[in-house]
Amino acid sequence: MDKLAITLGVEEEFFLVDAASRDLLVDPAKEIFAQCERNAGSHKVVHEFLRSQIETNSRVCDSVAEVRQALLETRALVADAASRHGARVVAASTHPFGRWDEQMHTAEDRYRRFAVIFQESVRRFIVAGMHVHAGFGDADDRIRVMTAMRRYLPLLHALSTSSPFSGGRMTGFKSYRLNLIGALPRTSLPGALDSRADYDRLLESYRQMDFVQDGSELWWDIRPSQQYPTVEMRICDVCSRIDEAMCMVALYACLARWLLRNKDSLPPEPPTEIIAENRWLAQRYGVFAILGSPLGKDRKDIGDIAQWLTGELAEDAAALECEAELNYVDEIIRNGSSADRQIDLYRLRRLEGDSEEEALAAVVDALIEETCEGLAA
Repeated sequence: MDKLAITLGVEEEFFLVDAASRDLLVDPAKEIFAQCERNAGSHKVVHEFLRSQIETNSRVCDSVAEVRQALLETRALVADAASRHGARVVAASTHPFGRWDEQMHTAEDRYRRFAVIFQESVRRFIVAGMHVHAGFGDADDRIRVMTAMRRYLPLLHALSTSSPFSGGRMTGFKSYRLNLIGALPRTSLPGALDSRADYDRLLESYRQMDFVQDGSELWWDIRPSQQYPTVEMRICDVCSRIDEAMCMVALYACLARWLLRNKDSLPPEPPTEIIAENRWLAQRYGVFAILGSPLGKDRKDIGDIAQWLTGELAEDAAALECEAELNYVDEIIRNGSSADRQIDLYRLRRLEGDSEEEALAAVVDALIEETCEGLAA
């Protein structure tokens, strides 16, 4: 058995928008979810906190190439169901102009409990994300790799940014999603953990104090999955284009394999506070960020960091047969993430005479198109 084998799975959260107004569908047709559930096959489609959202969970995949096919299938599944019922699907981590005070949460006990506990923090929670699961090694291996992965999370986040707008305003952040998530407890970076026993003790402390019911309520940027023998990377915004999503999958998978095969010679962990500083720079500036070097005491342009890292990961990309997906990092840095395209389009439409409302609607149109790129008609 290959000790460096990695299985992968992806969760993507989407917004459902009205086909005419491009606004969030506060209470979309139940038939959208019913159709998805009937046709999901080996995938899953589930409700999210807001009724205006829909989440896909891919099947377990044995390769990066399988993940691409899975995402083509899951996006086509929800796009078709939505279009049959007057809706469209948007892959972005905030809706450009949806109003939080008009939304309704899903009528499930878990979400009712969250609404009571977290109040205004969760009422403003119009956010979507992409979570990538990687299964490998044993339980201790996964914890050690999770800890070592933390310093690279800001880069992954910067490349995925897709939430520059909120409530009809340009926020000044490439990822405003993390600002909204940060209003909840047990978010952001986990501390450095050395073993599964360390994690289990921490989780048990949370449970003994009745802070959480289980590990699914630790909403860290990266965590051990509650349901599966995987490490779940949660920091990324949902990517508008499948090529961008696949780049995140490949980069994460290559990093996991690289760290796993070097697990006995990992460098000392940087302070969590320094990683957090890089995280903030990534959400503020995206691919224009100048981050603290993962291995040094200076700051480097994100392009230089990415070039060094993809070079280090070349062997792993070859082993996982995902060189093209990994090298797409250069494309994102050169041409910008979804957030950059959204901002550029909004500014262009305003210069051409569109009102703010018209310009924001044009951004939603572009996101709908990008979400469905490459899907079968």
